[in-house]
Parts: sequence; C-alpha cells; structure tokens
Amino acid sequence: MKAFFLRVYDIYRFALRFFQEAFIPPYEFKAIWDQFFEVGIRSLSIITLTGFITGLVFTKQSRSSLAEFGATSWLPSLMAIAIIRALAPLVTALIIAGKVGSNIGAELGSMKVTEQVDAMEVSSTNPFKFLVVSRIIATTCVVPVLASYMGLVGMLGAYLNVHTNEQTGFSLFFQSAFVRIRFLDIYVLVFKSAVYGFTIGLAGCYNGYNADQGTVGVGRAANTSVVVSMFLIFIEEMIIVQLVNSYLK
Repeated sequence: MKAFFLRVYDIYRFALRFFQEAFIPPYEFKAIWDQFFEVGIRSLSIITLTGFITGLVFTKQSRSSLAEFGATSWLPSLMAIAIIRALAPLVTALIIAGKVGSNIGAELGSMKVTEQVDAMEVSSTNPFKFLVVSRIIATTCVVPVLASYMGLVGMLGAYLNVHTNEQTGFSLFFQSAFVRIRFLDIYVLVFKSAVYGFTIGLAGCYNGYNADQGTVGVGRAANTSVVVSMFLIFIEEMIIVQLVNSYLK
C-alpha cells in the first residue's frame, strides 16, 4: 500500500513538472512539430481503416435489430449518435494507446537505460522539456483531430452500408444523421479525446522516462504504458459520460 501511494505521488510530481515546463521558455517547437508528425500523420492509415470498418460493421449489425421494429430509417441518426458520442473518441484513443503509447514508452526507456538522457543533461539540454513535454503536447492536441477524422470516416462507412441496402442519397443520409447531434456532442468529443491524449502521453512518458533494468525495463515500460493508458481511458470514459448525463438532466 505504501509503495502504491508513493507511485501515485511520483506520478503527480511528474504531471506537475510537465505543466511547469510546458509554459516556461524556451519552447521546443521543432520537437513538438516532429511529434505531431509521428502521432498524427503516421497514424492516419490505421485510423482510416479502423474508422471505416467500424462504421460499416456497426451499421450492418444494427440494421437487423431496427428492422424488427420497422425502424431502419433511424439508422443514420443512430450511427451518428453512436460514432460521434462514443465510438470515435474511444476507439481512436485505444488505437493511439497501443501504437503511440508503446512507442513512447519503448523509445524513452531505451534512451534512459542507455544513459542518453543523462548525456543530454550534461550537455546543458533540458531532456524533460525536449522528450516529455513535446510528446504529451502532441498526443493531447493530435488525438482530438484524429477522433474527429475517425468520426467522419466512420460515418462514410455507415453511409456506404445504408446506400447499398436502401439507395439513400448522400445529402439525405447526413441530414438525417446530424438531426440529433448538437454542438455539445462535438465539444464532448474534443474534450474527451484531449483527456485521452494527455493520459496516453503522460503514461508513456512516465514509464519510459523512469525505466531501469536494461532491456527488460524497456519492454516493461512499453507494456505498462499501453496497459495503464487503456485502463485509465476506460475509467475516464465512465466519469465523463456520467458528468455529461448529469449535466443533460
């Protein structure tokens, strides 16, 4: 129990140091831009494929249930609610946690155990700002963009299924889809995705930056980054959904 609370306190200090370093010049704009590319551009292909398949398959599975009540006309709005409110931010965060979170943990862990971080400190470079702050800022900013993009691609997958079965036009589908979507849903999508992105970056950087025990520590850092990120994402999802539902009441 004592070790658990000490670890929580250590994570708290790590997060507090991030907020302190993030707003104090000099700013590592080039490092942040490089991480934008690593997190965003290099994840577009898998986000596109996953989003399209998610929209297509979820629509196909929902069709049979709605058909029993003669309510297949509700499919566009149902898909919009499901994808925009829940699937897009959650699925995007889980993909980024597996792809980017493990990469951050392994990369920083490797630099830590090979003493590259210590070498940066000796050379008067702030390794925390260069390695940690840039990555957390990148994941926090890019994940909302990727989640919005996945929502769009998922709706295109849903449209393909609806159009194939009912010959629904493109404009009619999206008009029907976004009837039940409010600006609050978009704000919640962006907010949730930013929280998930911050969690992924923080978990990956913390485990990688504090890795030890050689190559074994690097593997443990990568694995722990993914597991902890996904666990916290589900916890945050439940909390945010509960808060939003309470607000809507």
